[in-house]
Formats: sequence, structure tokens, C-alpha cells
Amino acid sequence: MNNRPAGHVARSTVRPDDETGRRGPVRTFLRTADGIPVEAVYEPGPAAPGTGTVLVVAHGFTGDVGRPHVRRVAAGLARHGAVVTFSFRGHGRSGGRSTVGDKEVLDLAAAVAWARGFGHERVATVGFSMGGSVVLRHAALYPGTVDAVAAVSAPARWYYRGTAPMRRLHWLVTRPEGRLVGRYGLRTRIHHRDWDPVPLSPVEAVPRIAPTPLLIVHGDRDGYFPLDHPRMLAEASGGHAELWLEPGMGHAEHAADDALVDRIGDWAARRSG
Repeated sequence: MNNRPAGHVARSTVRPDDETGRRGPVRTFLRTADGIPVEAVYEPGPAAPGTGTVLVVAHGFTGDVGRPHVRRVAAGLARHGAVVTFSFRGHGRSGGRSTVGDKEVLDLAAAVAWARGFGHERVATVGFSMGGSVVLRHAALYPGTVDAVAAVSAPARWYYRGTAPMRRLHWLVTRPEGRLVGRYGLRTRIHHRDWDPVPLSPVEAVPRIAPTPLLIVHGDRDGYFPLDHPRMLAEASGGHAELWLEPGMGHAEHAADDALVDRIGDWAARRSG
């Protein structure tokens, strides 16, 4: 597992409607730089083809493109642009095994490249929890490939075990019996190997993102990562990032209500311009 991912490959054929010129939803499998098939869905937004923003959604650990909470977020963001959703490796119908935030940057790179191929003027990434860490690392490792980045409920540093949910997650990832629970109980296939080398952490990635607009969103009732995580990320940006601390919000997609999703979509559409 490397800090610096190789290039990405994404293949699909997109055909607009012959009479209206508008594209309908497109489902495909992308091929990542390391050969993993990743399921992805493109849904056109309110703007005319080839204009506006396309928002690429990076879900949290154990999510996938078909989960109700991911579909709800995608529907809310669709008010502000076209939307690409995809399943990280080891999740849903995608191949491979989850590396819990490391190689997933290759999955996002393939999704962003595919999103660019639809001809939209701008691309913004929106990530939740694990996906939040991935959008931060992607923006740092692939400079200039996205026009705005929003990380929701993202960790600042790796190996955090300071809360009960994170201790349970570490058991799930590191123990053979935990990985069995992940596979059969949570429909998530988790890789058995440790990171080697340890990937660039989110807080190390943030200083590399400027001048791309960056939004950090976190709930003050997040049971996984307390408020020192978003504050650490914002501080690492040197004042470049916008920080929204949301009263009463818990963790990731499940806790992001429709009003917050709408605000994030509005921010991404405006700031990506």
C-alpha cells in the first residue's frame, strides 16, 4: 500500500438521448489503476449536459452505492448538480477487499476521472467518515483534478481508539472473527493485511489541498471522532478550510439531515466555480 497512487483508468460508453441530448442514469464498472472493478452510477443533474458541477460521493465504511442512506445523500446533492456514486472496493458489488481508507484513493480517482468524462465544467468530491479521509488524501495526491472538496465526519489521524465505536471498528478490521462479521453481517470484505507503508494521514494531506476550496463538516455529538479531529484538520489548513461544527449532529451520512446535505451541495456548487 503506497502513499503515492499510480494513475487511474475508467472506461464506459455514454450515449445522450437522441432527441433531447440529455443523458439518463448510467451504471457501469470502472477499472482502478490496480485492476479492481468498482461499480458506479452517474445521475444527471438539473443543468444542461456539459455544464454545471458533478458531485462525486465517497461513502463511509460498510456503505455502498445501493444503501438507502447513500441514495438519500445522492438525491439531496442532485439538486445542485449531477451526481456520481460508487462502491469502494470490498463494498457492494465492487471487487477486491477494503483497506479502510488506503487503496480506496484509487477507487475515488477512477470515479473522478469517469465523472470528468461527462463534460461537466466542474467536479466536487463529498466524502463521509472513511470517505471523508479519502477525499482529503485524493485532493492532496491528485492536485488539480477536483474543483472543491467537502469532508464530513472525517478522522484527522489514523489508529484512533479513543471512543467505544472506534475500538469496535478496530476489532472488526484487525481480528479474523471481526472480518467474518464484516463479511457476513455488514456485507463488507476487509483485507487481512496491515498497511505497509502507512498511508498519508488526513491531517498530513490537508496542507497540500490549497488552493482548492475545502469544507470540513463535523457534528458535536459524533460518537466516533470527537471535535479535536475537525479542529485539527482546520488548523492544518492554515485558515484555508471552512469549518462547520453542527450542533446535535452525530456521525456521517446517517446523521446528516436533508437540510445539511442541501447546504453541502450548495457550497460545493458555488465554491467549485
